Amino acid sequence: MKIIKSTGTTKTEKLLSKLCNDSFLELWSYPNPFNSKKKELCDLLAVFENHVFIFFDRENLQLDNRDKDPEINWKRWKRKVIEPQIRTANGVERYIKNNGKIYLDKDLKQQFPIPINPETMVVHKIIIAHGAKEACLQSSKNNIYGSLAINYSSTDIDFLQFPYHVHLDKNCPVHLFDSHNLPIILGELDTFFDFSTYLNAKVEAIKKYDYLSYCGEEDLLVNYFSNFNKETNRHFIGVKDINVNGLHIGEGDWKDFVDSELYKSKKDADEISYTWDRLIQKTCRNALNGVLGGNANLFSGQSAILEMAKEPRFMRRYLSQKIIDAINKFPENQAKFMKQLTFLYSFYENKAYVILQLKVFKINDYKNEYRPKRQRMLEIACGAAKNKFPNLNKIIGIAFDAMKFTDYNSEDFILLNCSEWSNEEKQYYEKCNKSMNFFKTGKIHKEQNNPTEFPRP
Repeated sequence: MKIIKSTGTTKTEKLLSKLCNDSFLELWSYPNPFNSKKKELCDLLAVFENHVFIFFDRENLQLDNRDKDPEINWKRWKRKVIEPQIRTANGVERYIKNNGKIYLDKDLKQQFPIPINPETMVVHKIIIAHGAKEACLQSSKNNIYGSLAINYSSTDIDFLQFPYHVHLDKNCPVHLFDSHNLPIILGELDTFFDFSTYLNAKVEAIKKYDYLSYCGEEDLLVNYFSNFNKETNRHFIGVKDINVNGLHIGEGDWKDFVDSELYKSKKDADEISYTWDRLIQKTCRNALNGVLGGNANLFSGQSAILEMAKEPRFMRRYLSQKIIDAINKFPENQAKFMKQLTFLYSFYENKAYVILQLKVFKINDYKNEYRPKRQRMLEIACGAAKNKFPNLNKIIGIAFDAMKFTDYNSEDFILLNCSEWSNEEKQYYEKCNKSMNFFKTGKIHKEQNNPTEFPRP
C-alpha cells in the first residue's frame, strides 16, 4: 500500500521536512500528523526504534517592529512562539504515552505506519523558533549569528529576563533551535545515531549541572564534539572536573570550529558516506510507494534497512568506501559467471555486513529466475559468515550485479538474526556452502581499518 506523506505547509515546515528526510531518512519522518480528533498533532513526528522525536515549528515576525519597546516586544514574541509550543509538546507526549492514535491525514484514513511502544519510548521534544535572528543580531555586537541564548536551570534567573535569553526548565527539558542553528544541528548530526546521541548527551548534562547555559546551540555542539569518552565510545557535553556544578559556553566557538582544518577534513571525508544513504533511501521510497518486493516489512521494526540506518556518519564513510572499492576491484575477464564477497564490520559489536556481487552471462528471466537464485546465494553467504565468525549476532546481506558488466541493476537485502545458532543450522549452512565455497578459498584478502569521526588533515 502506498504511503502518502505531507511535505509541510509553510516555508519553514518544508525546510524542516527536508532536513528530517535527510537525517532520519524518509521512512521514519512524517510531517503534519493528526490525532484522533482531527487536530494536527505536531509539525513533524519522527520515530526510529524506541526514539520518538516531536517537532514544533513556529515563525513570528513581531520582533522586526523596531518602534516598540524591545523588552515588551520580546516577551510577547516568546509568549507566542516558544511558551505555547512547550505546553503543547508536553501534551503530545502524554497523548502518545496514553496510546493515542496517530494519522497521516485529517480524514483519519491512513494510520501512522511506524509502531510506537509507550512503555519503552524515549521522547525528544524539539521546538524551532523563527523570527528572532535579525533582532538578536541588532541587540549585541557580540552575537555573531543571531542565535537565541539558552539556559537550563530549576528556577528562572533574573538576568535571563533580558531579550533573546530563554530560560528552560531542567526538570522537564525541551530542545530549542532557531533559524540559524536548525540547519547546523540537523546538517552536522544527519543520522539517527548522531542526532539522538547528541540529544541524550545534552539531557545528561542538563541533569548533571545546576545550570547549563550557552549563547547558541551551535556553540554547545562544539563542546560536544570536543569531548570524547573512550570508555563509552561517545561524545559528551561538559568538563571532566567533577567539582564543577554549572556550565556556561560563550559566543563564537562554532565560528572558530568551522574555520579549522579538522572540521574541513571531516566534511571532505564525509562526502563518500552519502553513497550509503542513497542505498537506504532508494529502498525506503520503494516501501513508501508500495512497490517493495520480498517479505520484509520495513515499517514494523526488524529489517536489513533499519540496521543499515543505525550506522553513524563516520561509519557510513568507511562502509561506502569499501563497497566502492569492491565494485572497482571486481575482476575483469571473460568468465560467464563470477562472484565476489566482501565482509565488513559494523559500528555495533557482533554485527557485520556481507556484500555479494555477481556477474552472470545471459539472464533469461531476471525477475522470476535470476533474482530468487541471487537471494538464495546471499542467504547462504550470510549463513557461511555466521559459521566463520560465531560471535556475530546480526548479519546484513546486500547483493547486486557487478556494475562493470551491466547498465541495469537491483539490490537484495537480508537480515540474519543469529544470536542463537543451533548445531542443525550450522550444519545446514555448511552443507549449502559446499558448492558456493564462501570464506573457504585461498584468495581471501584481509584489511585492518580503524575509521575515526575526525580524520586528521
